[in-house]
Amino acid sequence: MSRITVNSLSPKDNIESTFLVKHIALMEAKDGKKYLNIILSDATGDIEARVWNDAADIFEKIEKGSFVIAAGKVNLYQGRRQFVIAKLEKIEASKVDEDEFIEKSELNPDMMFMDLMAIVGRLTDVYIKELIENILNDAEIQRRLKTWQAGKSIHHAYKSGLLEHILSCATLAETLSSHYQCNKNYVIAGAILHDLCKIYELSDGATVDYTEEGKLVGHLVKSLEIIDRFSYKIKGFPYSLKLHLKHVMLSHHGEYEYGSPKIPQTTEAMLVHLIDLMDSKMHAFETIKKNDNQVGHWSSFVRHLDRIIYKKDLPFFDKKVEQIPKKNDSNVKNDTMSKLLKDFKV
Repeated sequence: MSRITVNSLSPKDNIESTFLVKHIALMEAKDGKKYLNIILSDATGDIEARVWNDAADIFEKIEKGSFVIAAGKVNLYQGRRQFVIAKLEKIEASKVDEDEFIEKSELNPDMMFMDLMAIVGRLTDVYIKELIENILNDAEIQRRLKTWQAGKSIHHAYKSGLLEHILSCATLAETLSSHYQCNKNYVIAGAILHDLCKIYELSDGATVDYTEEGKLVGHLVKSLEIIDRFSYKIKGFPYSLKLHLKHVMLSHHGEYEYGSPKIPQTTEAMLVHLIDLMDSKMHAFETIKKNDNQVGHWSSFVRHLDRIIYKKDLPFFDKKVEQIPKKNDSNVKNDTMSKLLKDFKV
């Protein structure tokens, strides 16, 4: 059986193919009947699915992270594709190529890492430069950074997404620091370290979830541990410098209501927060424009952004459009009147 990718599915298609179960929940309809709400995925995207028959029995056999063979029909429901499954069977992970089901960054992780190290190489504070180089050259940290996601489902939620986000933030940090006359060493260090410890907060593999360390400690606190762990190895590392780096880490979420233990109190900390926010929001917009299944120019409602998104390119004109006179244009009226007068005189 040749596999059919999620991005190739169209309404009215009758299909049978292998998928990864990204989400599964047993639900109850208004009439009391049980059904399954499922999200199936592969490396090309996700599709919402429903199972209306034998839902409770199937729910006992299939869990999040399972690989399945699904057969049924793709419908259009409220402007979105929905896969109505008639048959669903679990298959062993050994029978599939997991790489076909894991979305990846479009950028090469080794090249991204080289670009990141080049930015670090341009730092001018000798202590911060040595600290960041030592952290990124740690074999286990480097291995994880090249493969980890930045989030479970929204924020650069694909393989090597964390490195892509960190490189983007570091690039912005290098450009914007000079524009706003900030100390670029702290801003770049913050851009690199602020989410780095998601390599401990999140798991890897086909489906990503929070680890025990992520649930109990989190990446903000872990970032302080990383700074302490590697700065202790640098002789004479200034305490005041470490203090300000830790403040950047603790305040990068920006506001108390967003889980930030501190709010930014230096221009460098504020800039790191804004860079992180900018990159995550802009990436969210691009992801929606790329993956949303709603028919037309507008996306379906995006809950985490509290809005719908215009998906098409904005109008662009590299030269002026030739104007065609309308029927009621005054020039047309004048030309018509002149012709009538001419005809009358004749």
